[in-house]
Amino acid sequence: MKRFGLGAFVSAMVSGGVAWAEVPRVVTDILPVHGLVSRVMEGVGEADVLVPAGASPHEMQLRPSQAGVLESADLLVWVSPVLTPWLGEAMERLAPETARIELLRAEGTRVLGFRAGPVFEAEHSEHEGDLDHAGHEDHDDHDDHGDHEEHAEGEHEDHDDHGDHDEHAEHDDHGDHDDHDDQDDHDDHAEHEGEDHHDHHHAPGSVDPHAWLDPQNAAIWLDVIAEELAKADPENAAQYRANAEAGKAEIAAASAVVAQQVEAVGQAGFFVAHDAYAYFEAAFGLHARGAVSDSDAARPGPARIQTLAEASGDVSCLWVEPQTNTDLGEQVLGEGKVQVMDPLGAELPRGAGFYPALITALGEGAGACAATE
Repeated sequence: MKRFGLGAFVSAMVSGGVAWAEVPRVVTDILPVHGLVSRVMEGVGEADVLVPAGASPHEMQLRPSQAGVLESADLLVWVSPVLTPWLGEAMERLAPETARIELLRAEGTRVLGFRAGPVFEAEHSEHEGDLDHAGHEDHDDHDDHGDHEEHAEGEHEDHDDHGDHDEHAEHDDHGDHDDHDDQDDHDDHAEHEGEDHHDHHHAPGSVDPHAWLDPQNAAIWLDVIAEELAKADPENAAQYRANAEAGKAEIAAASAVVAQQVEAVGQAGFFVAHDAYAYFEAAFGLHARGAVSDSDAARPGPARIQTLAEASGDVSCLWVEPQTNTDLGEQVLGEGKVQVMDPLGAELPRGAGFYPALITALGEGAGACAATE
């Protein structure tokens, strides 16, 4: 298992150990990370989230209110530029001195590689490469996106990947920020969402950034977040650490529930719309048989559909994300069941209880997928 240490990166993240005079202003990338930070900061302060419910982490144009939140932040907590390449660029432009915690680099984090499709091998693949040189992870190189576009080869029609609901971009007024009166800017954002600027093809073996779906990773990250906040805000250090401990206990309890929820899945085969759930599968001993598409942006061709249909055997269910075309299930499985599984938890209440609710919702969906009529 490949593990990545923080090393000198951690010292830089906390701005040389200098404590902020007030409770740190924290901003996160996606809702699951916001949930973890909210748990650590409960009773002390609140964090902001940049990617609103229904928007794609991969492609986003900051509105003035969001740019202002990022610019004024003391600390950014994010998964990785693998997930949000635009955010690294925005940080360099708007807040180059702001401290950052890149969770995918946290010591002990399990990092998986994307699986090769359409039919998966029997084991999950640990990522063994250098995170700094995997795809466009190096957020200091603003030209990385051009390299990523070389994978397009005309195969993908849009940039919506990872179950991130681009076609629901009009709902980004559900974000944490209250400045929604700039309609022209909102319209510009909607137009931008429809453009194919970067394709996010899942190259087999490249870093899979959905690492928050492994509860063990989430528990590790609670400690990382708590320690960095404790260094920056010593007055509330005990509260941050106590919250992290409570959060880990809640995640463990939720994981035990999920283990029961998915017990029947071991005997029931399932496909996924695209390779977005590997961390959840690995955490709970599950294994998808294959993926209908290379990414959420890719439309499977007849040959791939035929390959999956021939390999379906006892596969009776397809895991899809909210924006997935459910006709895929009928094409691959005929009368098979289609189960919506949202890895971002767009419909869940925000706050300290978000993460346990997210994994139990996924467990419930997986169990329902496996249940016989």
